[in-house]
Amino acid sequence: MTDLQQRVEQLLASHDPTTTEPADFLGAQFDAGLAWVHFPEGKGGLSLARGRQLEVDALLEAARAPRPDVARNSIGLGMAAPTLLAYGSEELQQRHLRSLFACTEIWCQLFSEPGAGSDLAAVATRAVPDGDEWVIDGQKVWTSGAHGADFAILLARTDTSVPKHAGMTYFVVDMADPGIEVRPLRQITGEAEFNEVFLTGARVHDGNRVGAVGQGWAVATTTLNNERVAIGAGADREAGQIGLVTERWRTDPSVRTPGTHAELLRWWVETEVTRLAGERLRQSLEAGQPGPESSAMKLAFAHQAQKVSGFALELAPEEGLTYHDWTMVSPERGSFLGHGPGYRYLRAKGNSIEGGTSEIMRNVIAERVLGLPPDHRPDKGIAFKDVPR
Repeated sequence: MTDLQQRVEQLLASHDPTTTEPADFLGAQFDAGLAWVHFPEGKGGLSLARGRQLEVDALLEAARAPRPDVARNSIGLGMAAPTLLAYGSEELQQRHLRSLFACTEIWCQLFSEPGAGSDLAAVATRAVPDGDEWVIDGQKVWTSGAHGADFAILLARTDTSVPKHAGMTYFVVDMADPGIEVRPLRQITGEAEFNEVFLTGARVHDGNRVGAVGQGWAVATTTLNNERVAIGAGADREAGQIGLVTERWRTDPSVRTPGTHAELLRWWVETEVTRLAGERLRQSLEAGQPGPESSAMKLAFAHQAQKVSGFALELAPEEGLTYHDWTMVSPERGSFLGHGPGYRYLRAKGNSIEGGTSEIMRNVIAERVLGLPPDHRPDKGIAFKDVPR
């Protein structure tokens, strides 16, 4: 029996998964170093190889132990946690990592802005120092889950006298601050999964700054790389949309033609290749934080999700003519695959926007992976205050 197996058995013995409250069990899992085994000891880990987490998760799933609510807290688990580990102060790590893993804190991401488009470095939300606090004013948009979040990771401009990439700082923000207002945004599906967030005199203590003043771009890059790995993350074979289409092909002879057969095989192979590439990428993370390769994963995922959802409608075009409800609602997190093909086709359109547009992903791949010449940037080297807006 390995040391990890012994630790898991001790956890299960001291916290019966059938009777222990999920938050209490997850907190105990964190204390045992079994939350993220590649994190340092005392911070949810044991300083082991990242891949050993699969061993822990398999044992806990076999015992039907409570698992983190990834659907509700994907930003906290997949983005905030690794960023706090890489750049956060010891106080921030001790304050947030345990409750974040236990999902007693739900997180959102305050990055995108109406005036910045796909250029994250063009954010204009200002953070002005006031004693040991910062006063935040600005607007963020396309913020997933802001209406139910307790904390946010925020990128704000702290210096307009330097070029845009150099003048930003990264903060942890309490979403209960009276200077924060959250408004829903209705999507093409009729749902309000995203929000716009207005910050008017919101206050953040300097202790909630992540990284140094002016280091926001480097910190945000760590967050974004982890986000793209999470979005493009593979799962079991035939998971996701390709699994739904394949199952329909197997069970409904009426959709089978030589043409649809060839199309199904094409997308089955492409999604499987992407899944395997994702596994290799995650294995490479043993060496450290994800790099620009994560952009390729995110780009492939978005392209394939849109194409496969379109193929699902080709198999049953009449199902795209009906829709369950156009009432603006906040959707159930993680319910994407439970809807019909018409909904999935519409929702997949957002995959090439959220988490970084496909155009930006192609730029990252071209410049940072292939080494091609960068696009001409007239604002490069110019103080942000002098850039026309």
